[in-house]
Amino acid sequence: MGGGGTPAGSRCHGWGGAVHTGWKPVPPSRPQAHAGASGLFPRCAWRGGACGVRVGLYPVVMPSNPHQQKPNPHQQPPPRIYLDNAATSFPKPQAVLRAIVEYSTQNGASPGRGAYAEAVAGAAVLRRCRERLGELVGAPALVPPEQVIFTLNCTDALNLAIHGTVAWWKHHRPDEPIHIVSTAMEHNSVLRPLTHLAAQGVRVTRVGADADGLVAPGEVIDAIRPETRLVVMVHASNVTGTVQDVGAVGRACRERGVPLLVDAAQTLGHLPVDVETMGIDLLAFPGHKGLMGPAGTGGLYIRPGAEDRIEPVRHGGTGSRSESDQQPTDLPDRFEAGSHNTLGIAGLLAGVEWVLERTVDAIRRHEVGLIETFLDAFPGESAGYRLHGPTDPTRRVGVFAITHERLAPGALALALEARAGVLGRAGLHCAPGVHETLGTTKTGGACRLSVGPCTTTEDIRAACACLAAISAQAGTLAGQEDRGSSTQPASV
Repeated sequence: MGGGGTPAGSRCHGWGGAVHTGWKPVPPSRPQAHAGASGLFPRCAWRGGACGVRVGLYPVVMPSNPHQQKPNPHQQPPPRIYLDNAATSFPKPQAVLRAIVEYSTQNGASPGRGAYAEAVAGAAVLRRCRERLGELVGAPALVPPEQVIFTLNCTDALNLAIHGTVAWWKHHRPDEPIHIVSTAMEHNSVLRPLTHLAAQGVRVTRVGADADGLVAPGEVIDAIRPETRLVVMVHASNVTGTVQDVGAVGRACRERGVPLLVDAAQTLGHLPVDVETMGIDLLAFPGHKGLMGPAGTGGLYIRPGAEDRIEPVRHGGTGSRSESDQQPTDLPDRFEAGSHNTLGIAGLLAGVEWVLERTVDAIRRHEVGLIETFLDAFPGESAGYRLHGPTDPTRRVGVFAITHERLAPGALALALEARAGVLGRAGLHCAPGVHETLGTTKTGGACRLSVGPCTTTEDIRAACACLAAISAQAGTLAGQEDRGSSTQPASV
């Protein structure tokens, strides 16, 4: 089954039943979380130890509405169970936090902007991170470091690939039509750029999915036309966790000479990815999710030669070829205008090395174990719940979209936090097409819980036990919701 256990009382404590508005230091009199979790990924940050540092913070809270009872400062608060890793991974490995602090306090230079030792050392951090990312997505010999482009996040990487491809065709082949194939399971990071381009005359075909969120590879392949310039697919849904067969699509795209762009926001660091075997030409990824790095980091892998048909979407200083007023054509400078987020990339490097040291295969086994635990403990339809997505653990990642026949997703998420400190996300999850496919748009989407490397089987069982307890009181909670005494801010 995977997933380590956590002794009773070893989780980090925080206030429950209210909306967080900030953070403050833990007063000395309050107890710290105990160390000592066991399992594949022990001693996480909230549990103290190797996966991260004990941050020593308590949430500052305000009641979510005037009808809600204020927290009692003299009462031991419930544990906090972080199950929002699909949004960002938490806790971060200790090495990530240390790398950020060390670079900011011991170096601080901007790579490529000087020949002094600190700037050279900063450039070495960037190159080392590119190399390690190359190891993560395929054989290093097939992934030259310069083919890994640093971006602000996965959204930024997707925009570079999509808008850059369309810009190249408009600039170099203005008389030729542009067609892009995508799917109904895409995040707004793909959906919105394509909608924007469709308004400018780009033709877009969106291939549908079944009730589990699975897109048939043959339907994507059949949608390719002679004028198709790009195929865009999410590797795994941020709502249902459904893993798509991008390899089958990639091999067909390679045969037809059409580049494949894959959104790996929910898979890189969670699932093995081999860009050459899977026929991926462009791989967009965040640094702050499965790679365990900080927010504000991400990247785009570009298969050698594919950059020739992508225009830069941002122009500016690169620290190279400063005598020219045109953007350099060599990589990575062609797509990396402006100073780098070197602090973030130092943290990202530490996160990637943390993943590589543990191996993606081991992380995947751990996650499959957590999925199996969730599927076994989930209260199910007899308790009024529905779990959207595949029931086969091998066909999904650890992202669970839950709905209840009587409770709105926001009320369910609020009850989970108030009763057991379970932290999830309610709403449409920036994926309206997915919720249209699931039929959950009109009811407010779903309540999403998502695991990470530091999630334990005890976390999963506690969340499922809380779901069962909530269902037993669904009538009371639904009545409170109808009277407006149980609300949650809208999801973004």
